[in-house]
Amino acid sequence: MTDLTNPMEKKGGDRDGATWLSLDTSTASMGIAVTRNNRLLGERQETAERNHSINLLPLIESLLREVGVLPAGLGGIAVGVGPGSYTGVRIGVTVAKTMAWALRLPVIGVSSLEALAFGGIAAFRGQETSLPEAAIDWVVPVLDARRGQAYTALFASDAAGGWQRLRPDGIRLVDGWLDELLAAAAERAADLPQRIVFVGEANAVMRQKLEQRGDGRLLTHDHLLAARHVAALAVHGQAADAHRLVPNYTQLAEAEANLLAGAAGTKPKA
Repeated sequence: MTDLTNPMEKKGGDRDGATWLSLDTSTASMGIAVTRNNRLLGERQETAERNHSINLLPLIESLLREVGVLPAGLGGIAVGVGPGSYTGVRIGVTVAKTMAWALRLPVIGVSSLEALAFGGIAAFRGQETSLPEAAIDWVVPVLDARRGQAYTALFASDAAGGWQRLRPDGIRLVDGWLDELLAAAAERAADLPQRIVFVGEANAVMRQKLEQRGDGRLLTHDHLLAARHVAALAVHGQAADAHRLVPNYTQLAEAEANLLAGAAGTKPKA
């Protein structure tokens, strides 16, 4: 597992002391953060999905002014590239690319789902007094994609700060995804997950279906995606030219698309 106990304290963390702007607009929660020298200088969080395009740039300007950083003083930009709201992802990535190009800065794309999972499990564990040293949690970020679907992925996290991706980002049918997770957990031996924690829009999307399963390992924790966790994961990311950054809108696997189309009595698009 990758050790992410405190990723911003690692060698080269925060890109060797440069000031970085991080942002994510892939969900109803719009977040921005400014970090330097392995510490958070400031952050803002707003929940107004339909106003991301109006509020993002003023929010960035306000935060930079608050922490005393000029745009020209930035060393790079990190952005959540989705998946999530199509319009939201597009807004955040477009702003990040435009600023990076105009200011000649490197830009790092981070999975919005991974940032959601990373922050969500930390918040979930923050409610506990202790955690067995050998405990492994599976962390499942969840964003509502409607029609019985969710934007989701799977990560493993241990008490020592280990972090590993087990399944890629994607949009999945919730019932089939639950069956897949439980089957995968049953196949584990040495690294059997103690819990499977669904974070993000977990209660709205998953709670009823989890209750029907009656499995005590299946837990939920609602959590808003925060830009500080985009910044933390960007430490391990690969900086790129602004023109090469692409959003991850994701889409249904072909079999799932065919299943949905068949249920609706329509033909899937070619």
